[in-house]
Amino acid sequence: MKTSPSSLSQFFILSPRGDTIISKDYRGDSPVGAAEAFFRRVTFWSGGSAPPVFRLGDMTYVWVKTGGLLFACNTRFNASPSTIVELLHRVVRVFRDYCGVLSEEAIRKNFILIYELLDEVLDFGYPQRTSTENLKAHVYNEAVDARVTRAPALPGSRTAPRASARKPIGGGPVTAGRISSGGAAAGARGERNEIYVDVLERLTMTFSATGAVVNATVDGCVQMKSYLAGNPELALALNENLVVGAGGAVGAVLLDDCNFHACVRLDDFEESRVLTFVPPDGEFVVLNYRASGDVRAPFCVQPHVEEIKDAPHMLEVVVVVCADLPADNHGANVVISVKCPRTTDIATPDPPGVGASADYDAAKRALIWTVSKFAGSKEYTFRARIRLSSRCTAQTRRQVGPVSLTFEIPMYNVSNLQVKYLRIADCPKNYNPYRWVRYVTSASSYVCRC
Repeated sequence: MKTSPSSLSQFFILSPRGDTIISKDYRGDSPVGAAEAFFRRVTFWSGGSAPPVFRLGDMTYVWVKTGGLLFACNTRFNASPSTIVELLHRVVRVFRDYCGVLSEEAIRKNFILIYELLDEVLDFGYPQRTSTENLKAHVYNEAVDARVTRAPALPGSRTAPRASARKPIGGGPVTAGRISSGGAAAGARGERNEIYVDVLERLTMTFSATGAVVNATVDGCVQMKSYLAGNPELALALNENLVVGAGGAVGAVLLDDCNFHACVRLDDFEESRVLTFVPPDGEFVVLNYRASGDVRAPFCVQPHVEEIKDAPHMLEVVVVVCADLPADNHGANVVISVKCPRTTDIATPDPPGVGASADYDAAKRALIWTVSKFAGSKEYTFRARIRLSSRCTAQTRRQVGPVSLTFEIPMYNVSNLQVKYLRIADCPKNYNPYRWVRYVTSASSYVCRC
């Protein structure tokens, strides 16, 4: 097999049905029907889900799945799989920046733009440019907005519609310029000046059977997307009591470590916790951070597994979940899953009450409860009976669990990292762009042992 850093033979995007939406052949050595053969292999992979890298004949296929779409490529060379996976993720990010949202409709409406981007990103199968900021100088097609139309935000509100930050970026070449004294003139297409800041946190927490926290980690980032005319310099202020590393007074916001985007200047960070930068085009991460230790759990979980008297083939599972959130916050799409023993015949959950649903997934051998909106300070008790094919033993009882949760909590974060203000340098008095700040906390791995 030939050796190459990451020379690709073919790149293609497939719909969830297997339709080829985009296909680009770079070297002419990819077999006929490669996309169809790839989709069949992924769909009917023996033993579960197909791995991100596999061989089919003398071709190596690498793929990622985003928004239901399959982004894949193949190569005959002995290329680095991790390099190609990273390349695919960057290509996905570039497409999202330009199209605003990644969907089958958006790709089909912008196929001319997508092919132009692929010509710039890959040359004869070799990666060239994968930064939205660098591509702006070479890509001239403008994106067709394929977002779902939603009601506009009310003046003065602090929350933008969910799809607002997913607008396509401008497709024209980069033009130098400052904010004019005319004020709130929008971009070339007449759009209003807006900037979006998302503070996103993913929780990894493990609880003991008694509900005590065994370990907790927060992986967070401050993510930004700018639609400001003139590309001005910005100043983003964080908590003044923010402490990075060891130490810190009582009540301080403690981070284990953090790193910043290359465009960020840290001249005032140590003294006043202010970040200054000129935002690049497209979506980018201003700051990545990590916190651990004393992390407040948004959901407290207490599982109970009991053997039923006079029924040696039955187990009862009770899971109590309490939302330790302020009353004005809520968990969205909370899913509680409990693994059942291998000898389970059937599991029957009790009706969980208003706003919740219950089910048993025989294929995954799991009890699943779903709460669409779990209000703060509210408590749910979930019950189910498990019928076994053999007599219940201590070993069978230990096979119950763990209990895992997935959720998303809007306008809430557990690290208490806050954006105090976002200012524009050298800003005229009549230049008043819309600023949107959103906080979202979600579960990465939220597990309670039984």
